[in-house]
Amino acid sequence: MIALDAQSIAQTTPTGNAIAQAVMAGWTLGPVVHCVLLRRGFNQVYELRFASGLHAIARLCAERPRGEPNIAYETALLTHLRASGIPVAAPLPAADGTFSVAVALPEGARALLLFEFLPGDPPGESLVDLEATGRGLAQLHGAAQGYEGPDSLYTLDLPLLLDASLQRLLTAPTVDEALGREFSALAGALRTRFAALPGLTRVHCHGDCHGSNNFMTDGADGPTGSQGGAGSEGRRVAAFFDFDDAGPGLLAYDLSVYLWVLLPRSLETPLSAPVLERWTRYLAGYTSVRPVPAADLVAIAPCLALRHFWVIGEYAGRIPVWGTQAMPTHWLRKQVPLMLAWMELPRADELVAAAPAVPVAPAH
Repeated sequence: MIALDAQSIAQTTPTGNAIAQAVMAGWTLGPVVHCVLLRRGFNQVYELRFASGLHAIARLCAERPRGEPNIAYETALLTHLRASGIPVAAPLPAADGTFSVAVALPEGARALLLFEFLPGDPPGESLVDLEATGRGLAQLHGAAQGYEGPDSLYTLDLPLLLDASLQRLLTAPTVDEALGREFSALAGALRTRFAALPGLTRVHCHGDCHGSNNFMTDGADGPTGSQGGAGSEGRRVAAFFDFDDAGPGLLAYDLSVYLWVLLPRSLETPLSAPVLERWTRYLAGYTSVRPVPAADLVAIAPCLALRHFWVIGEYAGRIPVWGTQAMPTHWLRKQVPLMLAWMELPRADELVAAAPAVPVAPAH
């Protein structure tokens, strides 16, 4: 038998039973009767049920390319939002009063957090739910203006989203010299574009509001301080979770994330009418609560490329865990033309009128 050095382990995946034992040791919530791995992505996420009937979600933080987890900011922001009446998955305090416990694993200690379980389903293609999601994000941004807790370790701006991502890309085994030049030139074009857009609105961003990090439920009333009537369709309420990528940053970036996930998957595929309608309703929901200045609407197009750049950079930083086939060279060659096309999209609120002439391509 050959023994590997613990430092050579990129990332282990504990079983549900192991996480249940860690939770019972770190929280005073009683026996865990069910714990199962839900997904393994940037982090490992588990569903738990307690003997008391409590339903919760555990997140085992993984090593991220950006650095250590943003726990103090994330948990304080969630606590503030919940106190402000915004439906979010609030963190559950551990026995020592903090919101995380360290779990010893072969690769080193990793932080474990526990959150409330949110009922409901993602908005999917429901126009009513997508409008409610946009409305809910606007309410979240509004409530977060009063946040006065710990500073974030990260800011969702060009140094994190673009510059750091480029550096990881340039060292990836699947990025050859020619690709490196293309991505570097694109990064330069993005810097020039944003330099011409001064004074963009800044908010406390969710950071990953792509339509699968919020669940929808019926509600007679919206969150405290909500605006915008439900009309004959009734009011649907969006509750948000997964704030691991939250941080202060550009409003245009936070809005762009949903459009980014909607875009077609090839340059030859135009934006369809149903996709455009989903984006229109999402943006209408947002602006029913908070206006979006014209400059921020213009900035959404380059933010699409910025978002995609960041995602590719995340893949590059996780090659030891996910492997090189997560970002093969033949796929990477298609991404620069894709992002250049996105940068030339019309203003975000004018996409419907321009749709027949818009060639775009999607996220990986």
